[in-house]
Amino acid sequence: MKTIQTQVKYVEWLSAEEMHDASKEWLSELRFIKDEHLFFEDLITTYTSLIIESGKFSDTTEIADAINKSDKQNNLLIEAVKVHENKLQIMVDGIDQLKEEKAYTKEHSDLIIAISDFLKEYKSLKTQLFDIIKNIKKEDKFRHMIDKK
Repeated sequence: MKTIQTQVKYVEWLSAEEMHDASKEWLSELRFIKDEHLFFEDLITTYTSLIIESGKFSDTTEIADAINKSDKQNNLLIEAVKVHENKLQIMVDGIDQLKEEKAYTKEHSDLIIAISDFLKEYKSLKTQLFDIIKNIKKEDKFRHMIDKK
């Protein structure tokens, strides 16, 4: 017996102002993440010697690759939100363009999903990176304690 999966699609009507506010919030958050990517790259560079000593180099290279991939995806999302924001005129021009307005709303819905998925992956990446650095710092501190004895 086959089970048929149906996707329930909840569509909330959003005003042009709400979509504009959401776009501004996305841009702010994505730009902040862009700065965090630079911080992460600097963090990895700073702890490179300790990372090599700890034997976690392969984990770290995977994380560094994931940071680069995340940064590229972040840049794409920033551009997509900027383009989306520029198209907002369709919603507020007072001209009934049902097809274009529906397409804009669909694009906004797709961006909600894409950004939400990106933020989930980003949070996981961030947690992994901090766990690696935390463990390396603990091991380094422990080594220094043993060396002092």
